[in-house]
Amino acid sequence: MDIMGSSGRLGDYPMMRDASGTSWQPDSALMAGVHGQLRSWSTMLHGYLYAVADHQGGPRGARGNFSESMLMAAAQRNVGDSRLSLKAMLSLDPLMGKSGYPLLLQTGESADGVTPLVDRQHPHDLLMELSLTVSRPWSERASAFVYAGYPGEPALGPPAFMHRYSSAANPEAPISHHWLDSTHTSFGVFTGGLVLGNWKAEASAFNGREPDPFRWNFDPLRIDSWSGRLSWNPLTSLALQLSYGSIHAPEALEPDVNIRRYTVSAVVDRSLPPGHLQVTMAWGQNRAAPGQTSEAWLLETMLGHAHHHYFARVESAGKNELIASGPLHGQLFNVAKLSAGYLYEFRVARHLNLGCGALISGYELPAELHAEYGSHPISYLLFMRLGLQ
Repeated sequence: MDIMGSSGRLGDYPMMRDASGTSWQPDSALMAGVHGQLRSWSTMLHGYLYAVADHQGGPRGARGNFSESMLMAAAQRNVGDSRLSLKAMLSLDPLMGKSGYPLLLQTGESADGVTPLVDRQHPHDLLMELSLTVSRPWSERASAFVYAGYPGEPALGPPAFMHRYSSAANPEAPISHHWLDSTHTSFGVFTGGLVLGNWKAEASAFNGREPDPFRWNFDPLRIDSWSGRLSWNPLTSLALQLSYGSIHAPEALEPDVNIRRYTVSAVVDRSLPPGHLQVTMAWGQNRAAPGQTSEAWLLETMLGHAHHHYFARVESAGKNELIASGPLHGQLFNVAKLSAGYLYEFRVARHLNLGCGALISGYELPAELHAEYGSHPISYLLFMRLGLQ
């Protein structure tokens, strides 16, 4: 697993610490992928393809079949005293259509640029990341780095959910996504930072607008937002981060609303006698100006052992987009979701695993939403997963 070099992209630390964008995970985290060497470049390929049968329960629920995917290619080499890293990440999610897939209580973005997506998860763009990173040491323990992405991920929030081991077997996006890591596909990011031992301080200037409904193209490059993040890995099994972002007009349907976002997270990662365990805990707050202040929190975990993967997620978020009209329109509701699932995975070819799994979800809703959603809706997913290993 150390083929890409003994050091990470941003400094002299274990390469497994690197996660999405410039975020950190624990040094002990597992990273699936195919590693190789191309002349002076160390390379890695990572990716997955899901085929999902989706049943979202209750009066607002829906059924559907969908596929989601991601392929990441990374390359790294030394250039003099500096380290150069390139990364490209692609997805065929646009093939599922602009309205994405049914996901109860999910909100954020729009399929047509006119109405918000509610109870559905939007697809990712074809281009999720095209980035370049250059780092240079100035002592044995210290280094400076710059990162540029179009699209890319600014220094804000924990590692994006599809890059966390704790959610690697879960095909659903968190309903807390837009309080924690929704800026992970920003069309225009410039980040600079310093690494000192197990500490990292960084700041980003980036495009705060969510990607538009046209998922195959490059969105306009505009730099109108900024963020800062402080990361600390005090143990090989622990990664902590604290971040703040000032996000300009993230939603196209609310161009006059800006967001101040605060996030805190901890990722714990341990190899245990029955397998490998990772737990992610995260909290985020969005202060809309003008508008409401809302919060979300998330606790997710996965235990992997040989062919077996057990995972769970519990989360809560304050949502004000659930009711489109009437006296409850625009009212903030705190909703919660609990999901648990299992994936059985086995090798089908060199570097290729096939898995079959299932997930079930339940919800805690305020009484005012029972007429819309039912008092205790139940959702489930059946899925197959093809992954590079």
